[in-house]
Amino acid sequence: MPAAQQMTDAVAYHAEGPCWSPTWGGLRWVDMLAGDVLRIEADGTVGRRHVGTVAAVLRPCTDGGMLVARESDVVRLVDGDPTVVPRVVATVAVGDNARLNEGGCDPQGRFYIGSLGYDFRPGGGRLCRVDLDGTVEVVLAEVTISNGLEWNPDGTLAYYADTPTRRVDVFDHDPVLGLTNRRPFVVLPDGVGNPDGLTVDADGGLWVALYGGSAVHRYTADGRLDEVITLPVRQVTACTFGGDDLGELYITTSRENLGEDAEAEAGALFRCRPGVSGLPVRPFRGGIELPTTDPTTTEEDPA
Repeated sequence: MPAAQQMTDAVAYHAEGPCWSPTWGGLRWVDMLAGDVLRIEADGTVGRRHVGTVAAVLRPCTDGGMLVARESDVVRLVDGDPTVVPRVVATVAVGDNARLNEGGCDPQGRFYIGSLGYDFRPGGGRLCRVDLDGTVEVVLAEVTISNGLEWNPDGTLAYYADTPTRRVDVFDHDPVLGLTNRRPFVVLPDGVGNPDGLTVDADGGLWVALYGGSAVHRYTADGRLDEVITLPVRQVTACTFGGDDLGELYITTSRENLGEDAEAEAGALFRCRPGVSGLPVRPFRGGIELPTTDPTTTEEDPA
């Protein structure tokens, strides 16, 4: 049972959404409720760029730029250059007292983004799709905490977690019809935590971060648990593969609602080499213009 190694200090209150892209030169993740995008600098320190009240999830764009979901919109910005103004790609009707959360891109390059109510009320969230022209369609209504979403290697299946259901569901995926035929894939037993962010490896294995469970689980394509990565903190939020060979599993954690003296490592980034490789990140393929330069910007930004 391999254990993950701590890679950074506890730099985040609620770290989420790790994503590795060669166009960025490495890993980016978010301190979600601080509204910041994080990166590791050449000297090993963590750089931070503030993008809004919430920074929910991010993805690269095929023709340059970075897509970032904020509290209720999706913007495009230039990684590492704070002198350009983020351009709004889509505004998402998240509902009353709600915000955006996890998401990802399908094989056609469309961006799926989920939401949740700040009070975690049942049915207070939804899963939406931002199409290539920026239009938004509701895919699932009345979910509670829309969380991890990722496709299998050939793009015919998609895995999805609405956290309070304690399940990871699987959909069939069609380039035209989108997500159809939802059914349970894994039902988590009591005591192991709740499904949060997830990713898929090149062999079709599903890796699920377990919030409250101090672990990441790997499930085979037929739903069998065959690997457990342990962590020293309970609130494990998300995971992704990265590194030049996509053989490193990066894992984010949270210290949300923890006391100051509880779990000193909570909020740190962790890493391990589980012996399998991941899939390249799927970028957003929409033809949205890049942001324009803002000559009035003076923010110093290491990201």
